[in-house]
Amino acid sequence: MSVIVFVGPTLRAEAVREHLDATILPPVQQGDVYRVVRDRPRAIGIIDGYFDGVPSVWHKEILWALEQGIPVFGSASMGALRAAELAEFGMVGVGRVFEDYLSGVIADDDEVAVLHGPAELGFLPLSEPMVSIRATLAEAQKAEVVSADDAQTLLGAAKGLHYRDRVWDKVIGAAETSSGLEQFQNWLPMGQVDAKGNDAREMLATMARHLEAGNETSASQRVERTLAWRELRARVDAEVVEHAGDARALVDELRLDPALYARLRDRAALNLLSRDAAHRQGHEPDRDALLRQMSDHRMEAGLLRHTDLMQWLQDNDLTLAQYEAMLADRSRTDLTIAALTDDLDTALLAELRRSGSYVALRARARRKAKQISRLANSNGAANRTQSLIWYFETRLDQPVPDDLESYAVALGLQGREALVDLIETEFLFCQMNRSTADQERDLTVGIQPGG
Repeated sequence: MSVIVFVGPTLRAEAVREHLDATILPPVQQGDVYRVVRDRPRAIGIIDGYFDGVPSVWHKEILWALEQGIPVFGSASMGALRAAELAEFGMVGVGRVFEDYLSGVIADDDEVAVLHGPAELGFLPLSEPMVSIRATLAEAQKAEVVSADDAQTLLGAAKGLHYRDRVWDKVIGAAETSSGLEQFQNWLPMGQVDAKGNDAREMLATMARHLEAGNETSASQRVERTLAWRELRARVDAEVVEHAGDARALVDELRLDPALYARLRDRAALNLLSRDAAHRQGHEPDRDALLRQMSDHRMEAGLLRHTDLMQWLQDNDLTLAQYEAMLADRSRTDLTIAALTDDLDTALLAELRRSGSYVALRARARRKAKQISRLANSNGAANRTQSLIWYFETRLDQPVPDDLESYAVALGLQGREALVDLIETEFLFCQMNRSTADQERDLTVGIQPGG
């Protein structure tokens, strides 16, 4: 049973995993808590959630989780707001933002709302939450880099801006102060307070202690089964039934092509084994690895515009979170393969023998070694750029990759230089043998792209 944490702009995934081994989901929205409760997680943590443009998580979903005996923690953003509203029913609130909502020091949703980027960029925050502006100005007063009057003026200016526009430059620009703010501006980059991030980390530590102690959470009072609640459950349950039926039908269609089924089954099994290995060894892909996977996939699939990607996700029954999970699986596979480099060559030779390609490739490799050796003695060489263009654009019919280092590592090579050396040798060999038809046919044995 997993632990679920809904998080987006407040913390990055790697920051969550520093405190807690959890399944990380995007900012919570309506229906999400009910969805995860069906899998009986050990605990649920809510940090971020949607406030506008997307229906917000219902209070009753959280009460439903509590009714099932699943502890629900909240802090920082949407989690703090819901925890303050549901504290008397058993939701556990953590942090200063929660305490301020609970006591009535703050009340507006916009105190924690921020503008953020899309999921594929890690929900990068693009504005400052009002709670962090308040905490930063309080700290600035303690450090005596801003006066009490100027702090109040800056607070008023920030509150007067829409939450999407709350960045420090605009806040300072909107503040009409009699004194200069140069000292405050110089202090700000190192002194500003991440109120939401601090609360989120505190909540994760609290969850970890709760789980380590093995505390049992008793079921709370029964949720009233209203018509709206029954309709929400029916809608979400219908999604699962529909997708499960589609999945079974799709796999049955795949089974009718035994060769394709076997090939994809092996890749799927490798993904599952890699996921388990990465979890045991703590080798989870970072954000840069996911962005490289996304860039490669979008290039291969021709999804160069954001609208093309969104349409592709819709056509393939994927959410952005599921897409990111798919990319993470591919990254884990690459990491697992890289860790097996020392043993992989022996296993590959065994597969070559089984496939019947071993003898032909061995003969080709020996012939190449002899010819290249003679060429080296005569100081022959190839233009490396020409070799790369020939290999990728002519042989593989694709553009030269932007990241040759990652491409090389994916092939089990030490790095970019090893890849370029390999391609240069192949280019020279092909140039030396292009006049003989039989030898030209040999060049393609076992090295065609695909599969």
